[in-house]
Amino acid sequence: MNLIQIAQETFQIEAEALIEASKRLDGHFLDAIEVILKTKGKLIITGVGKSGLVGAKMAATFASTGTSSFFLHPTEALHGDLGMIDKADTLLAISSSGESEELTKILPHIERFDIPLIALTGDKDSSLAQYADVVLDISVEKEACPLGIAPTTSTTLTMALGDALAVALMQQRGFKKEDFASFHPGGALGKKLFVRIKDLMRTKNLPLIQKETLLKEAIVVMSQGKLGHILIVDEQEKFIALLSDGDLRRALMLDDFNLNQPAILYANQAPKSYTNTELLASEALEILEEGRIQLLPICTHDQHIIGVLHIHDLINAGIKSN
Repeated sequence: MNLIQIAQETFQIEAEALIEASKRLDGHFLDAIEVILKTKGKLIITGVGKSGLVGAKMAATFASTGTSSFFLHPTEALHGDLGMIDKADTLLAISSSGESEELTKILPHIERFDIPLIALTGDKDSSLAQYADVVLDISVEKEACPLGIAPTTSTTLTMALGDALAVALMQQRGFKKEDFASFHPGGALGKKLFVRIKDLMRTKNLPLIQKETLLKEAIVVMSQGKLGHILIVDEQEKFIALLSDGDLRRALMLDDFNLNQPAILYANQAPKSYTNTELLASEALEILEEGRIQLLPICTHDQHIIGVLHIHDLINAGIKSN
């Protein structure tokens, strides 16, 4: 058997185990959902070894999808971290055998807290199962490991069951993408839903010139501003025109091009601008892309410039259009 076939067999074994486990889902799964929904405190996940690693991932998934959760290592619990558990919490413990020594040692102490215990185990007669209020079956026919030793199929199934719980809870809580984004403000969705023009616009050292400024002087300001644009204002400091490096290149092709002419003669005198600083940055990016422009001046309602938004700033911040 070649390596591709070995990999394919691994996929096949684990996929079949997931399908079989899905058929086993019953009222115990619903009981677990009900227990978690009724939990006024946190859902605490615990486990050792590979189960602990899966548990840490499960806790992160729960926490980011509306179920307050954290991972507690059984050994650390025995050495003081039991104080992290509150009577309003629920414990979800993971052990394929249900007899992991570090885990079973804390079970009598957990019992003193009189909190619900959900067990994910492959042995319904194990010590862990005996302590549990709800038992979810994570037994598998065989591991994908050819030696039948390394947790492979069993950890995949455990993680899938954790995902199933999280997704079901999301559905029951009416959890929406806006809620998800609020827990992930630095992620792509969070940026799309929460970052606004005011968060990214430049407000200092803007390349401003008066409408009488000569083109040769304007070019110096453009170079210093490093935006590839110049904002032109009138006597009342109101925004009236925008000169881009593209405008400048086109001007160079004119027969009557003259560096000693006012820059405004070569500028766009009907430029786009925006006044709503609360506009989502993702929507601002759409405006820039649809208008095929790189810079969006931000003004007050009477056209006084308060900042600029450059397309590169949006892209560098990870903003994506809808």
